[in-house]
Amino acid sequence: MTDTFSAKKRSEIMRAIKSQGNASTEKKLIRLFKTNKISGWRRNSTILGRPDFVFPQRRVALFADGCFWHGHGCRNLTPAQNAEYWQKKIQRNIERDKEVTKTLKKQNWQVVRIWECEISRGDIGKLKSRL
Repeated sequence: MTDTFSAKKRSEIMRAIKSQGNASTEKKLIRLFKTNKISGWRRNSTILGRPDFVFPQRRVALFADGCFWHGHGCRNLTPAQNAEYWQKKIQRNIERDKEVTKTLKKQNWQVVRIWECEISRGDIGKLKSRL
């Protein structure tokens, strides 16, 4: 199916779409918190990188990273169409993640990054070891 918009117009449209969060992944994580009696978390933090959850008293910033968007190798999901664009986009996300982690650590935050696939498996060992 051909696009009805020019490449420039399509880019403008896509740029205007803002993230609504990863609600299903976050809900799974909340269930895991409750099941494992993990408390003290907050959502919608405004600290650098906008972590999905923060544990302010422990100064832990938790990022629930989507496997596709943040370049996890658990699945081979590189789109065939416009592959170069997606590779660059994902690489920029990886670089931004590293910079955010580095900056937060300098501000005395512990940074935990949990992959979407780990959340799906119920594997929150990284988080439990930091709390």
